[in-house]
Amino acid sequence: MYYTCSMHPQVMQEKPGNCPICGMKLIEVTKSLGSEKEDVVLTQQQIELGNILTDTLGNGMIGDKMVLTATLNADQRKIHAVSARLMGRIERLYFKDIGDYVKRGDKLFDIYSEELNTAKQEYILALEKQKTLGNSIVDFAVLVQSAKNKLLLWGLSEAQIAQLRLKKSINTLTTFYSPEAGYITSLDINEGEYTMEGGTIVRLADLSILWAEAQVYPSQLSQLDKNSLASIQFPDLPGQKASGKIEFMNPEVNPNSRILLLRVSVPNQSNILKPGMPAYVTIRGKQSNTLTLPSEAVLRTAGGTSVWVQSKPRTFKSRMIEIGMEEGDRIQVKSGLEPGDIVVVRGAYLLSSEFIFKKGANPMEGMKM
Repeated sequence: MYYTCSMHPQVMQEKPGNCPICGMKLIEVTKSLGSEKEDVVLTQQQIELGNILTDTLGNGMIGDKMVLTATLNADQRKIHAVSARLMGRIERLYFKDIGDYVKRGDKLFDIYSEELNTAKQEYILALEKQKTLGNSIVDFAVLVQSAKNKLLLWGLSEAQIAQLRLKKSINTLTTFYSPEAGYITSLDINEGEYTMEGGTIVRLADLSILWAEAQVYPSQLSQLDKNSLASIQFPDLPGQKASGKIEFMNPEVNPNSRILLLRVSVPNQSNILKPGMPAYVTIRGKQSNTLTLPSEAVLRTAGGTSVWVQSKPRTFKSRMIEIGMEEGDRIQVKSGLEPGDIVVVRGAYLLSSEFIFKKGANPMEGMKM
């Protein structure tokens, strides 16, 4: 039997009295004759004051997390190249800056094309002949439709053809309109330059959905759940978060870097996110039903990891364990504990301090898994 302070357990005296540190009255502690050398025995008052909490170990669902560094890029499936359908000279560009937003139906460029002007004239002549020679043996309706189809194939709209039919005169410059909406990512021609048939005028990117492109090592694939939602954070935009699905994983490993490319779709309806921004992609691993503990219960030192287990009422013993996956505030126990063990989940550091004060050694010294 000895006397100690509930606030300063390092104080141990053979006679009752007051604590020399805080002045509180010392409490009586009876040594347990059956206790082992590694056990720590506390009074009920010490347990309450130390806020020591125990829980019975059981199984739970846990999955590892993988955090990858990524870069935002435009979704290549949503990049549209607007091309010239015939040869001619670009007289005017209505958008001249990279990053300009173009709406569907906006004027994009004016072109001067001898072929197109000839086709327009052929359409007008076919209309005039149909009007004056409608009863001849030649079916001018077929000729009119053929001339119209040529104009449609070269990119004129029904409204432009209707204006041509109404005015019966041609404008040497023809305006072409944007078939898609998006941000200009490249301008491949300047005003006054000639374009060939099929030549790209401008490229438009729909940025309502972006790709977060990250790199994964082949050894990480076994931890990856391809069907899980990924969480994306943006260091340039604190507090901004998004979630998306894994859209693509390159089946081929780069022979030089030994990595695979992984793409996660990121919604960008507000257009706050820009291609080129860095991002962190967090992907949950496959869920496992295994023994888990609160992270606070695990003590980590250079010698390994341990927990305190209640062996008898008010009696605790340190035990080495092997840990595995971590998710949130839970951690997997791979070995060292069994279901039903009563583990200290709060106050483990206090118990370690109590052991050192009373025994003069670290509870993990000499312990092996």
